[in-house]
Amino acid sequence: MTDVGGRLATSCSLYRPATLFLIADICSLVDVGNMIEDNLNWLSQWYLAQCDGDWEHSYGVKIDTLDNPGWTIKINLTDTPMQDIAFERVQHGKIGDDFEEWQRSGSWWVARVEGHSFDVSCGPLDLSSAIGVFRRWVEASA
Repeated sequence: MTDVGGRLATSCSLYRPATLFLIADICSLVDVGNMIEDNLNWLSQWYLAQCDGDWEHSYGVKIDTLDNPGWTIKINLTDTPMQDIAFERVQHGKIGDDFEEWQRSGSWWVARVEGHSFDVSCGPLDLSSAIGVFRRWVEASA
């Protein structure tokens, strides 16, 4: 590990020292780079498959950040094969209300369908897992 501008560089990426203990645990369990690339590439392919010259002008996928910290993903299901497929809300871990609570509780995500939107919120290191929830649902419904 090397210090880069007040952050520690690990084989996974650059992280603040306060979060290094969680990163080391996660990196030792999985190949984070491949997992992230696989789910993100899969979502990119799913999005492209929906594009038909019209769909992408009105609908799509939105990924944004949360202030606790974390991510939110909204995937519009209108006019997709998933539009009328039932999805039961699922949750993993304990939602942290702020950075300190997230450090204590670790990984979390919550996924649900509201109307024609698949919505998932997750912790700052759980973006790939959140995409994976959507991926597993789509693949199980095929």
